[in-house]
Formats: sequence, structure tokens, C-alpha cells
Amino acid sequence: MGIPEERIERLHALARRAVAEGHEDRSRAYVRRARRIAERNRCGLPRTFKRFTCDACDVYLRPGKNARVRLRDGHTVVTCDCGAQKRYPYRPRREERDDANATERTRPN
Repeated sequence: MGIPEERIERLHALARRAVAEGHEDRSRAYVRRARRIAERNRCGLPRTFKRFTCDACDVYLRPGKNARVRLRDGHTVVTCDCGAQKRYPYRPRREERDDANATERTRPN
């Protein structure tokens, strides 16, 4: 891991801590700086960083505090307080998939 990646990870931790303490403006500054470092050094942002930041207002998202998370058919919807939404696909747990497949096989046509 190079210096830019280490710095992005550190800014991610600082943004998470700032939101937990109620300093959303400070977390926005950390998120913007991390995105700028990633652009300048042509390195990607970690998945957790991308999923827990709002693209519209650059705040670090904390479910239940400044973000709402809902599960829909096959995707998760994360809504920021600013109104921006993100959708992420997910696969059900293996047990749930196996149960669903078993009921489909035993269902008469």
C-alpha cells in the first residue's frame, strides 16, 4: 500500500470519527480531501469508503444518524439526509437462496 492509499484510509477513519462526534462539516472536508487525493494519484477509493459517503453532499454516512438504509428486492437503498439515493445489489444468504430454490422445485405446475 502506497502513501496515497494510507492517507485515504486515515482520512476515512477521521471522517467516520467526525460524524460520530457530530461534526459533519469536518467530515465533509475529510471526504473531499480523500477524493482529491484519489483523483490526483489515480488510485481508486476503497469500496467501504465509496458506499459510506454521499456523492451529492460529500458527508460520511452513518445509518440511523444521517442516512436511511432499506432492503428491497435484490438491492439495498441508502438515502442521505440531503435526499440523494444510492442502490447496491446484494444476493440473499445461501440458506435463504437454498430455501427459495427448494420451494420452487416442489411447487406443482
